[in-house]
Amino acid sequence: MVSSPIRTQPSGLSESTLSLADAAPAVKNLNVRAGSSPLALPATPLFGTDGIRGKFGELLSETLALQVGFWAGQVLRASAKTAGPVIIGQDSRNSSDMLAMALADGLTSAGLEVWNLGLCPTPCVAHLVSATDAVGGVMISASHNPPEDNGIKFFGSDGTKLLPAMQQEIEAGLRGNGNFAILNESWGQHYHRPELVRNYVDSLQQSLQPSIKLQGLRVVLDLAWGAAVHLAPAVFKAMGAEVICLHDLPDGDRINVNCGSTHLALLQSAVKQHGADIGFAFDGDADRVMAVDSQGRVVDGDYILYFWGTTLKTGGQLPGDLIVATVMANLGFELAWKQLGGKFVRTSVGDQYVQAEMLRTGGKLGGEQSGHILCHHYSLTGDGLLTALHLAARVRSTGESLSQLVDKSFQTYPQVLRNVRVEDRDRRRRWQECDPLMNAIAKAEAAMGDSGRILVRASGTEPLIRVMVEAQSAELTHHWTEQLVLAVEKHLAVS
Repeated sequence: MVSSPIRTQPSGLSESTLSLADAAPAVKNLNVRAGSSPLALPATPLFGTDGIRGKFGELLSETLALQVGFWAGQVLRASAKTAGPVIIGQDSRNSSDMLAMALADGLTSAGLEVWNLGLCPTPCVAHLVSATDAVGGVMISASHNPPEDNGIKFFGSDGTKLLPAMQQEIEAGLRGNGNFAILNESWGQHYHRPELVRNYVDSLQQSLQPSIKLQGLRVVLDLAWGAAVHLAPAVFKAMGAEVICLHDLPDGDRINVNCGSTHLALLQSAVKQHGADIGFAFDGDADRVMAVDSQGRVVDGDYILYFWGTTLKTGGQLPGDLIVATVMANLGFELAWKQLGGKFVRTSVGDQYVQAEMLRTGGKLGGEQSGHILCHHYSLTGDGLLTALHLAARVRSTGESLSQLVDKSFQTYPQVLRNVRVEDRDRRRRWQECDPLMNAIAKAEAAMGDSGRILVRASGTEPLIRVMVEAQSAELTHHWTEQLVLAVEKHLAVS
């Protein structure tokens, strides 16, 4: 446990038998500024694959955050075994301060104590929730999304993403059709606790073997103007690495803009320019990471899983020699892992599905091609800093460069991923009801047969339809990607 005092809740609490209809006026007026417009919610579910996410000022507003905080407070308290705080962290977006304050207002109005960490990575929140008596945690971030977006993601008391059933209870409260008692009591307290972030930093360093140091390793870090700008350089320097930083200030206007884990060109150039051994690019909240080798080649989540899995398998630390990946994982990765005698299981896209399968099977390693890696030996959530440190440690401990490790691993199949913007939320969520698109998919699958595969899906975090085609032939891959993108643009992206 983190050695920090946890204030108990006030004595004499009582549960009210108020109906939600009776409670709604009080909730509506808790601290909403005069002149605020009434809460308007879309017909489709608020919670996606990674919490509530959208453009600030449209779906996301101070009013929504306030009420989300109140109803989340009710749900978290109802499920809590002991009294404890809710831990809040945020990234550098301009809207994050306002959303964090509004959310804290809602949580304290539900009688909960709030510990506000300020700027920090998402896995920092998850770690501190699991290491204290906190009843839950919240991260204000839209991860890899552009600056105008933001999001609210919740963690349960064990530090894992909040269960879907609990998310549904929060949403039911927001929509006025929930079915649970309202706790009626005095307000909670709100404390700023940035000093707790040090406990997370210590846990990162303690996850590595004491003999592992990074002296002699030149590392370039792309911090994406986001949540890891202070912590990542400090941790790598403390481990002895020579560090060169890109985009290393918290900047809400530029977070993720042409940088970070989804835009690797600047990192690739910097690694080659500085003669670095390795480069790492984090997303806005640093729960994922992508790497670049000394030649400027991208080392994505598939390679990272392969390298980390090999290390754990060799040490007898990988139960069943199992890696859990998603449907996006490259076929070349799967075949190479099976050739090593490993087992390979795919899930739907989203770390929550990877996490669920790992818990179901007892797997210890899983993740996504996008660099969201979960290693249950050290953490129950994706952690970009943790992943980067362990990949750097493997490079140092093997005495081989990352380029040499890549050359000895596997060849990827040609794979193309294209994103098509579809603003209409309802049309995007119901894309499988579009007959012309489904016919185009069936035609492509029939043409490729066993020599390729297709994945079309709606993003759970952005207004996008993602089209992925993978085949042994690059020509086939590009041809059918274009055909499917055209079908999405024609039948779904129309205004």
